[in-house]
Amino acid sequence: KKVFLAAHIIDAELSGLLKKQDIRAGTLSGTTLKKGGAEDAAHQGVVALVATEELVTPYDEFVKTLAAGKETALAVLDEIQDPHNVGAVIRSAAAFGIGGVLIPRHNQAPITGAVVKVSAGMAFRVPLVVIGNVNDTLRDLKKRGFWVYGLEGESTQPITNEKFDAPAVFVLGNESVGIRAKTREACDILLSIPIKPNCESLNVAAAAAVTFYEWGTNHENTKTRGSTSKH
Repeated sequence: KKVFLAAHIIDAELSGLLKKQDIRAGTLSGTTLKKGGAEDAAHQGVVALVATEELVTPYDEFVKTLAAGKETALAVLDEIQDPHNVGAVIRSAAAFGIGGVLIPRHNQAPITGAVVKVSAGMAFRVPLVVIGNVNDTLRDLKKRGFWVYGLEGESTQPITNEKFDAPAVFVLGNESVGIRAKTREACDILLSIPIKPNCESLNVAAAAAVTFYEWGTNHENTKTRGSTSKH
């Protein structure tokens, strides 16, 4: 990890944090960004160069300490392609107490700088877990006591009727085709989000936010403080 500060940045709190972590800050310049492959990156005078592969944890390692309590919920991404959607899902997961975002190794937008930026830094706070086969992962989680919910617009079971009184896994599908057929079969139940009839569907990131919020209303550990929308 490397941190670079623009010449005009003088921040005692930031300097203290860097010193505490024994990180020496370099001077930010166009050459610095180019070497890091981020010459077009927008920033506010502080840039950290981070190896994104260090942000993810293998599934086998993650489940060693996974507690399957009723206050535990996970999100599984089923071939989501837009990195902005992935980042937004991670941000919502952090906001509502989701215990991890599980990301397939293949046919899926990986964790990149764009994902981290859209997550508003929450990619550093929510466990990001690399999985192999989605369906195998769901079957393993079910053996561990989790109830698997698939988000499906055509479902007649509204999410507002669920109490979520068991460990939960929420499966979020691809932007174009939704959850794949075999993955739908691996779900215990398919849920829909009630919306007005003149609107066909919600974007997957918006659907994730609504779902995580709905789950959180039934779980006290997610109720901390109010928030307003920020970019």
